[in-house]
Amino acid sequence: MRKRRVWLGIAAGAGYAFLYIPLIIVVVYSFNDSRLNAEWVGFTLDWYRKLFQNEEMLAAAGNSLAIALVASLVSTLLGTMAGVAMHRYKLRVLPLLVLTPIAIPEILMGVSLLIFFVLINFTLGLLSVALAHIAFCIGFVSIVVRARLAGMDESLTEAARDCGATPWESFRYVTLPLIMPGVIAGALMAFTLSIDDFVITFFTAGAGTMTLPLQIYSMIKIAVTPRSTRCRRC
Repeated sequence: MRKRRVWLGIAAGAGYAFLYIPLIIVVVYSFNDSRLNAEWVGFTLDWYRKLFQNEEMLAAAGNSLAIALVASLVSTLLGTMAGVAMHRYKLRVLPLLVLTPIAIPEILMGVSLLIFFVLINFTLGLLSVALAHIAFCIGFVSIVVRARLAGMDESLTEAARDCGATPWESFRYVTLPLIMPGVIAGALMAFTLSIDDFVITFFTAGAGTMTLPLQIYSMIKIAVTPRSTRCRRC
């Protein structure tokens, strides 16, 4: 048993190292005094100073943060309701509707949402991006909540009903506190997916609407430094 725990610890450590060491390297090299970051030249804080002076980058980051907060809040609410509905009511259509955005490629969903917004004559902008992210994140939240419900003891809810609690009271005071870790996990996942999304945002953002992934992409494709959106020769 002890040897098994040792091997499990080694496997877990290797998995976390695989996930986090590249991130640590990126953070360390953000302090590198080099334009190319091909090798370590020296320590500097200039890139961060120039970043906080870049108004376009700060505005894009603010847009991404606002969209991610709205998308995570709304998708958590709707995703929790969808997860509870899929757990209690064995409907074949509901899982198909909720989980389809997860299964289809992002580029297909982005094009579909763009066509939908154009057909209903909806102005593309921050609101269209937020709606697209909500539609995309609901499925992820519902899966987490449904998994949490699957491990819950249903006799607790039945006991609350036997004691005179209404369906809403039994959900509020019994079910919701028990599934709250799953709800929080779904909200964090929705926030992460929204703030990092590029493909869906690329198709649903209107002219002049810029988020952080779009801003970084526009900087990378014309080979500029981390501090500016225009190519400058130093």
